[in-house]
Amino acid sequence: MAYRLRSVGLDYTRTAPVRLAFTAEASAPPEAVFGALADVGGWPGWFRQVTEARPTADGTGREIRLLGGTRFRETVMASDPCERYAYRVDETNVPGLRALLEEWRLVPWHSGTVVRYTFALDGTTVMRGSARAFRPGLRKAFHDAVRCLDRRLTTG
Repeated sequence: MAYRLRSVGLDYTRTAPVRLAFTAEASAPPEAVFGALADVGGWPGWFRQVTEARPTADGTGREIRLLGGTRFRETVMASDPCERYAYRVDETNVPGLRALLEEWRLVPWHSGTVVRYTFALDGTTVMRGSARAFRPGLRKAFHDAVRCLDRRLTTG
């Protein structure tokens, strides 16, 4: 991969120049949703944009490939059962990206889960503008993924 990104901590979801956050409800309980998030190899089965996913570094890292050929090498920053799953992108083939952290927060809701996803990034001016413009597409991808995951967890 051609681009090494800046290392950021979990607080980056509050300090990044671009922060996009979305919320969705799942009828599956937090432990089931968390289990699916932590099962890196299973992501292509419920997140349509993820074409390949594999754990690395004894589960502390991930390698992800998206539709269109985008690739990420990531470090898992938090894996708090039933509460939070977060990862930082360390390397990518995307030019203009300087830092990226994604966080999935899980909150019990009745018998299900409220899922809050935060996409926090920094990049060139063009990259930051592109990320903001892509907000509707990212929102749709997130909602579709949670809906697909919930179907998988409640029928499977």
